[in-house]
Amino acid sequence: MPIRKIINDPVHGFITINDDLIYGVLSHPAFQRLRRIKQMALAYLVYPGAVHTRLHHALGAYHLMCTAIDELRLKEVEITPEEEQAAKLAILLHDIGHGPFSHALENTLVNIHHEIISEKLIEYLNGEFDGKLSLALEIFKGTYHKKFLHQLISSQLDVDRLDYLARDSFFTGVSEGVIGYDRIIKMFGVHNNELVVEEKGIHSVEKFLIARRLMYWQVYLHKTVLSSELLLVNILRRAKELTRGGSELFSTPALKTFLENEITEDQIPDNFIDSFILLDDNDIAASIKVWSRSEDKILKELSLRLLDRKLFKVKYYNPKDDLDIDAMRAEVQSKFGLSDEEMPYYFKQDETSNMLYSQNTESIKVQQKSGKLIDISEVEHPLINSSITEQVKKYYICFAQ
Repeated sequence: MPIRKIINDPVHGFITINDDLIYGVLSHPAFQRLRRIKQMALAYLVYPGAVHTRLHHALGAYHLMCTAIDELRLKEVEITPEEEQAAKLAILLHDIGHGPFSHALENTLVNIHHEIISEKLIEYLNGEFDGKLSLALEIFKGTYHKKFLHQLISSQLDVDRLDYLARDSFFTGVSEGVIGYDRIIKMFGVHNNELVVEEKGIHSVEKFLIARRLMYWQVYLHKTVLSSELLLVNILRRAKELTRGGSELFSTPALKTFLENEITEDQIPDNFIDSFILLDDNDIAASIKVWSRSEDKILKELSLRLLDRKLFKVKYYNPKDDLDIDAMRAEVQSKFGLSDEEMPYYFKQDETSNMLYSQNTESIKVQQKSGKLIDISEVEHPLINSSITEQVKKYYICFAQ
């Protein structure tokens, strides 16, 4: 008798798992590790409710994939049972390569994009499950001939984004992220093996794009989030520098591998997969608590700042403004008695950007009633116009005070 498990999700309600292979993958330690990775990293320092995990999101995206497949079948899109199972596995595992505290540490502990790590972990799981994930791997990589299955997982209008916007909005309490994901999925269609949206779904897609931009500026790129993530990155940079300089620094066994080795796509240690599966937010959090008593002045102070939420200040500025950045840098250096080598840990000048929509990356195609396909940016509507593809940049300085 096939397995049947029901999970109660606060966003989507009851989620059903009724496939033995999917349940086996869900139960594997590599997937269960996602329980210990926060979906929104350090955003809880601004929004205390934002403590949901990558596992929550993976299950939510899986649920929306189930809904999307059912909807497409109602529209007579051919999806075999094997393709259905593989697509569900691919979306369940799409974020399995995220490290502790998500994107903040992607280029600190590991110089490999999380999607590449996800691919390697799916290959590893494929071996663990005797090759039963081969089709899921093809769909995940986008090499399978039914392109729409990959687009449901990774595109500018995928079930991944539909879930995380709804979920992050729910847990932060930021209503700007509320979207009509059910209606958007009902507007999905397939044309020449590519995902399209029916013309009558334009308004829902428009709201989705605007909600995503608002969530980026109000939540994901919030000044306090930028500050705390930079602080965390600097803590780990300092820990790596000290470890490689010969200092005996406390770290969990899993974290030790990443502090001692420079890990890139071309240089992956033999124990990488085993160490990565063991590495989660708890390793970082426990180490930072110990480092707050470190003999190294910088590591100690930065760790204490993060623990006690005494974060750096973020100041946005216009490059055209008459702002003396050198004088600000000198003031910070003098106040904390820092050498030129130590300054990057306490002062950073950078920029952040957000684009509502890109025509170059898996563009959103609208199918008009006549059957003609047009890009969403070509739709004649007061809120969807040429500005949709403009990249908005913000310049900022992050510094200790």
